[in-house]
Amino acid sequence: MSQKPEVTLYHWPHSRSATTLELIEELGAPYLLEVIDITKGVQNEPAFLAINPMGKLPTVKVGDAVITEQVAIFIYLSDLFPEAGLTPAIDDPLRGPWLRWLVYYAACFEPAMMDKALKREAPQKMSSPYGSFDLVMETVRGQIGKGRYFLGERMTTADVLWASALGWMTSFGVVEKTPAIAGYLERVGDRPGARRAAAINEKILAAHAS
Repeated sequence: MSQKPEVTLYHWPHSRSATTLELIEELGAPYLLEVIDITKGVQNEPAFLAINPMGKLPTVKVGDAVITEQVAIFIYLSDLFPEAGLTPAIDDPLRGPWLRWLVYYAACFEPAMMDKALKREAPQKMSSPYGSFDLVMETVRGQIGKGRYFLGERMTTADVLWASALGWMTSFGVVEKTPAIAGYLERVGDRPGARRAAAINEKILAAHAS
């Protein structure tokens, strides 16, 4: 692990980078935190735009490589730090499902949630990237019902992503917090990595408030 490159995470607690911070903590990866105060528009300053022209979080650097987009970051870092035991190897039967559910989050879940939250009319099923909100949630609830974690009885980094996403959506009232979802959120949220990430975010926000 000591020979692995250090990860730089450009981060603000109230952004999607909070999920990446939890991922890094779960993986036990060495990292440097660069706080990007989005409340002050730091993400739009030239110094950060030179790293990510989109001005978006999360953004990570590993050596000279810049990785953006939540799912790309999850795949990259999960494969870079397999020692944590949270990444299905390429020949593991769970590898395909792991990739499937990571990509499903970005391709189906998130656009469905945004359409629902913003009260936008969903496109017709034949032209929709996700079908319908109800179909997306039926699919997600069905998967959660198969075991303690998203891929059954084994915790993987996919759970970090999905617990964060479902946590946000239930807190906003976009997704119903059913007993199954509540239990899932409690299992993943009670892990040491999640608690460490939450404590770090609390310190950043406290410093910001002062």
